Amino acid sequence: MSSRGQRGYTLIEVIVAFAVLGIALMLLLGTLSNGTRQVRWAADSGRAALHAQSLLDGIGIEIPVVPGGITGEFEDGRYRWALEIVPYVDPAMPPALLDPSGPQLFEIALSVDWGERGPRERLQVHTLRLRQPDAFGVPTP
Repeated sequence: MSSRGQRGYTLIEVIVAFAVLGIALMLLLGTLSNGTRQVRWAADSGRAALHAQSLLDGIGIEIPVVPGGITGEFEDGRYRWALEIVPYVDPAMPPALLDPSGPQLFEIALSVDWGERGPRERLQVHTLRLRQPDAFGVPTP
């Protein structure tokens, strides 16, 4: 019998093949793990945006438009929020032109945190709200 009739893989070739397969599986699992982490982050940030929209919709109805700050939480503390309302001063408008009995503009800063409170786990929204005076000229909250 000649050695040409029996061909096969050597032990070194089998070990190298398993090593390459192991590295490929490790890279694949790492990619899948990163994908699930991104999907979870997207879901959390989407829920934070919905909570922020809910809070902003309630300003002037449930939350009075008066200077100050309030905090709270959603979903048993999973999402924490802080709201700050301050009078808005337009730097282009002279203070003498402001009518204290007329409509007033307020700046609203809302911050929603979740998870470990890292920079990627925070949503910040800044907007302006106009507060109209009531029929007697007194600003309504």
